Amino acid sequence: MSGKKNIILLGPPGAGKGTQAVKMAEKYNIPQISTGDILRSAVAAGTELGKEAKKFMDRGDLVPDEVVVGLVEERLKDADCKSGYILDGFPRTVNQAKSLDEMLEGKGDGISHVISIDVDNAELLKRLTGRRTCRECKAMYHVVFEPPKSEGKCDKCGGELYQRDDDKEETIKARLKVYAEQTEPLIEYYSEKGLKRSIVGTGGIGDIFKKITEVLEE
Repeated sequence: MSGKKNIILLGPPGAGKGTQAVKMAEKYNIPQISTGDILRSAVAAGTELGKEAKKFMDRGDLVPDEVVVGLVEERLKDADCKSGYILDGFPRTVNQAKSLDEMLEGKGDGISHVISIDVDNAELLKRLTGRRTCRECKAMYHVVFEPPKSEGKCDKCGGELYQRDDDKEETIKARLKVYAEQTEPLIEYYSEKGLKRSIVGTGGIGDIFKKITEVLEE
């Protein structure tokens, strides 16, 4: 497995995982794999596992671990994963992590790096509650980081800017609580294996990316 970068990226909502995953994928020429994307494409393609997943999704239920792990296994067989990959949003639980390990061990492979982007809750709340969306053209702004030229008005179309329900403080606090409950055991699991490295997710995008590449190239 030498030189292969099989990476798991962890971090709470608002930590900037998506932005960093795109930069990592470009630099190392490996795909960013999100379970949401895999699920959607398997359902659209009508694969056996896609059909299975759709039954649960149509009922509004969580797709069971074995189906998600099966979908990940199928995706990892694709040619673009030969040199490695970035798993974003998976595994979510210790059970999924154990299933992933077993599946990879069966192929003589394994995870090389687990990177956790750590940002404290106060900063996450500032990032997420500051988002504003245009009612008309759906353009996104941020009251601190990317404010519109006129308060409450979209620069592009002049539409009214509003705060979506899922960007409200109570909703975000609930999401962060769920993330912490789900992920703390996962962080412990990978720490015990000696794989987890924490990166402080504050500062410029380039600064955070530099810290990540230092860990990946040690």
